[in-house]
Amino acid sequence: MPTEFGLLGDLQARVDGQPLDVGHVRQRCVLAALLVDVNQVVQVGQLINRVWGELAPAGAQATLYSYLSRLRTCLTLADDIQIIRQSGGYLLAADAASVDLHRFYQLAGLARATPDAGQALRIFEESLNLWRGDPLTPLDTPWANSLRTAWERDRVAVDRDRTDLALRHGQHAALAPYLMARVEDHPLDERLVGQLMLALSRSGLQAEALDQYDRLRWRLADSLGVDPTPELQRLHTDVLKGDTELREPAGAIAAGEATVPRQLPAPPPYFAGRARELAELTRVLSVRDGADQTVAMCAVGGPGGVGKTSLALRWAHDNLTSFPDGQLYVNLRGFDPAGPMAPEVALRGFLDGLRLPAASVPADLDARAALYRSLVAGRKMLILLDNAHGMEQVVPLLPGGPGCVVLITSRVRLGGLITNHGARWLGLDVLDGEEAHELLARLLSRGRTDAEADSLREIVRRCGGLPLALSIIAARAVMQPDLPLDAVTRELREEATRLDALNAGDLTADLRAVFAASQHRLAAAPNRLFLLLALAPGPEIGLAAAARLADLSPSRTRLLLQTLQDHHLVQQHRPERYRLHDLVRLYAADRAHRDQPPELLAAALRRLVEHYLDTARRAARVLDPQREPVVADPASTEETAEEFTGQDEALAWFAREHPMLLAAVEHTATQGLDQHTWQLAWTLETFLDYQGHWRDWAQTQRLALDAARRLHDPLRQAHAHRSLGLAGTQLGLLDDAYDNQRRALELFGELGDEGRQADIARGLGWICHQRGHWAEALDFNQQALTLYQHLDHRPGQAMALNNLGWLHVMLGEHRRALAFCTQAVAVHQEIGDTNAEAGAWDSLGFAHHHLGEYAQAVRCYERALELVRGFHEGFNEADILRHLAETRQAAGDPDGARGCLEAALSLLEQLDHPAVEQVRGDLDRLGEAP
Repeated sequence: MPTEFGLLGDLQARVDGQPLDVGHVRQRCVLAALLVDVNQVVQVGQLINRVWGELAPAGAQATLYSYLSRLRTCLTLADDIQIIRQSGGYLLAADAASVDLHRFYQLAGLARATPDAGQALRIFEESLNLWRGDPLTPLDTPWANSLRTAWERDRVAVDRDRTDLALRHGQHAALAPYLMARVEDHPLDERLVGQLMLALSRSGLQAEALDQYDRLRWRLADSLGVDPTPELQRLHTDVLKGDTELREPAGAIAAGEATVPRQLPAPPPYFAGRARELAELTRVLSVRDGADQTVAMCAVGGPGGVGKTSLALRWAHDNLTSFPDGQLYVNLRGFDPAGPMAPEVALRGFLDGLRLPAASVPADLDARAALYRSLVAGRKMLILLDNAHGMEQVVPLLPGGPGCVVLITSRVRLGGLITNHGARWLGLDVLDGEEAHELLARLLSRGRTDAEADSLREIVRRCGGLPLALSIIAARAVMQPDLPLDAVTRELREEATRLDALNAGDLTADLRAVFAASQHRLAAAPNRLFLLLALAPGPEIGLAAAARLADLSPSRTRLLLQTLQDHHLVQQHRPERYRLHDLVRLYAADRAHRDQPPELLAAALRRLVEHYLDTARRAARVLDPQREPVVADPASTEETAEEFTGQDEALAWFAREHPMLLAAVEHTATQGLDQHTWQLAWTLETFLDYQGHWRDWAQTQRLALDAARRLHDPLRQAHAHRSLGLAGTQLGLLDDAYDNQRRALELFGELGDEGRQADIARGLGWICHQRGHWAEALDFNQQALTLYQHLDHRPGQAMALNNLGWLHVMLGEHRRALAFCTQAVAVHQEIGDTNAEAGAWDSLGFAHHHLGEYAQAVRCYERALELVRGFHEGFNEADILRHLAETRQAAGDPDGARGCLEAALSLLEQLDHPAVEQVRGDLDRLGEAP
């Protein structure tokens, strides 16, 4: 049963010629809203706006669903119609020609393209006869009213085109009365008056034709203060001369001659790198053969200033021969301050490029798009859509079939192009160092780049590989040839002036303006998160931390981060890890301080710091369960706080968050958050020690000591001195380490804390050992053992015993050393401290080695390595390997010794430890041995 729909008059639906009841006015409006975009998805929000406008009731969505359900029931008799639910909206599937509106536009386009005048006139008549009255009667919504106006303009344009054609083919006598009536209705329509003048003149009514001109001239002057168009004035002259037989009326359509548009802008004058991206574009945009019915299409995405347009134009000009039928180009101005270009405006530019007469260009977007698709169908053309803002701009500009190639650039991810239109995606990142250097070298003179090579390298680094930033710097250098590049680098070094340096004097060459254009397209929620992310300490941020920063749930935060990714303001470089380009971060941080209340920013950053502190406490407890907290841990209020089931998970978290935690300590120190500064440094100590990050350990503890002094807290000062002493010992800064440990011992003595006095005494013993002061070291460790025994502190006793054993080896008392070390191993096994047990086995092996008992020493060292490797403690593992190498060499196994030293060297190089050179020397000496 064929189904027909009428929109050009009262809303009608017929099945097999019989009227179909489609419900009340609102329900009919839903049907009309789908028919206008037949075979296209209409989003739910669009449907609600079309049906109710600003008067949508609270339950509009539920009501809409009920209307759609009823419409499906009404249309069950129509076998060729379906209302289909699709992602985000609904689609009415039907033959477009079954809807009089679409049939009207199809016929109008066909009539304009038909060369036979008689046939074209018949098609024009068929098109205009579809109109039965005011469209969409009786619907009365803002959407329906705006469409009614637009469609009426298009009907008038088609009627004028038909009249032009009829006048060219001698129908002036029949047209004159009709045109007289039309002029009465539209007295200021110059095209219509021109047609009437021609019809009257050719009918021998020259005076009346001149009279029509005079009336129009007076009406224009009186109403608008303007004269008739030059073309109408020329027609007036022809009527005076009696020469109107060959004169085309104003705005008459032409026969539609084929043309080859060449709209591409010039190629980028300076272009570097991008070989991989150019090759990828060539691969995905190869012109398809006739068997492939899809359009070859690729969207190039990336942040503002990354060089998307340059890449697209470079590729387009390199491949011009693949497009013999021409190239269409439009800058859609997706991020201009004045707003993005409307698709109908872009289409007008394309139709102009295809030499379609202005009078033949429909006013309606759908009609323009249909006409454009007809004109490019089957042609091998490149269509470059530059700087697109979104799908609503792009879709009307897509051709309808194979032959054409579409290349799109955008700062946002156009996912709908991939899912609905088969486009390929090419994400564009910043230039690498070599490519960035090449671009600058091309922009500047060779002599200058050679003479100022160091400054050039720093500029590349400070600009982060962003092509626009590099070009701006080059432009400044060209405009100021006497300005040394070193002066520019000084501006770039300072965060406060870096963005000022990246401004060449206009909006297209001002990095702030480029970033602002992207930011201003954000809604309030993602914009707030964008600004907060810029202030977060550290080079990146995880999802959980971002959620606490924004005080949102992780799921909501993930959605907002996706929006920022879509706008290329944030990059997800690893799963649930996000970062901003350095220059984007500078811009956003500046905007945050300008646009957001200080108390809001402070509260957000405090939430973030407390998230890091809470999670670090949990991880630190897993790493070292025996470690006593200095202060009681507050109960966590964070619902999504991370839990750790083992040391591997805790270590992985610390390793991942390490740079952010260090930055958080620096942030709290500068903001006067002394409690947070000290506590963060405390939670980091075990990880930084175990992983050999001793410089970071020392720096965080210096900040902690300053915070403790401001807090006037002797306990925290004592702990900071102790920790600084331990870090200094690991770094080989023995004098500083000794001074800090002595001060810690004094403070803990004043506080009456015997346990920590014992710890400090043991630490001082190790410093004395490092200095070669064995007897003093022995005294400190004996002092520590006595205090541990008094407190019945078994872990402390084990470590002191181990140290005493080691020191007796140093003093040549090897049998006494074996006794102490054996006791230390037993106590460590009793309390289950496998990490410390590894150290005791190492000391035991050392004692056996000095007794010449190499086989026993090897077994002890191998057991120590087995334990320490399970804890991923790089420095201690390297130290044991060095001892094992010494024993293997002494036992006559130089190859085994070399393998141990090479493994130790690799670990120490990863830690950037001062002992690296010593191990290299050991390897060299081993190679020289006979």
